[in-house]
Amino acid sequence: MQAFTTHHGLVAPLDRANVDTDLIIPKQFLKSIKRTGFGPNLFDELRYLDHGEPGADNSRRPLNPDFVLNQARYKGASILLARKNFGCGSSREHAPWALQQYGFRAIIAPSFADIFFNNSFKNGLLPIVLPESQVNRLFDEVNAFPGYRLMVDLQRQVVIDQSGNELGFEIDDYRKQSLLLGLDEIDQTLLRADAIRAFEAQRLAQHPWLRKHV
Repeated sequence: MQAFTTHHGLVAPLDRANVDTDLIIPKQFLKSIKRTGFGPNLFDELRYLDHGEPGADNSRRPLNPDFVLNQARYKGASILLARKNFGCGSSREHAPWALQQYGFRAIIAPSFADIFFNNSFKNGLLPIVLPESQVNRLFDEVNAFPGYRLMVDLQRQVVIDQSGNELGFEIDDYRKQSLLLGLDEIDQTLLRADAIRAFEAQRLAQHPWLRKHV
């Protein structure tokens, strides 16, 4: 997965609480067995005025001009500012896939649903929890200043606003190092491939009757 060290990006505000995973990526798009191609259907029900289906030509679909991601000032946004309990609902991993494939690298909110929170780290998407008062202030600033950007420094665990103010956030050290190195759980297992092979060889030497089952 893509490593995350620092990121400087345009912020898009999604000003609604309890955004569930079906709103992030509707259930009809879960039919795909691939892990790619979900970005165009991120927030499909909010983003378009018609009903979306897999395989549709999204370039020909009518856009909802009131939805934040369709507004010119937020084009190219890579940091999503959200409200509490973001990512609630079903446990579909397609939700962080869709957000990441749209172009988001980080999401800032007062709280996240647990499964979505965990799935985000596994896919290189950084969910940042900040106090609600700080999130409220960021919403005010994003709405007031077109082109509002933030810097996220994962190593130092800070979000830096345009005035240079630093907002600290907590993150588990294992998840932090995984993101900094760009290693998911499979990658980290493969780093120990030599040790795994040595263990298997030693075990077969001690228990040769297991060989026929290998």
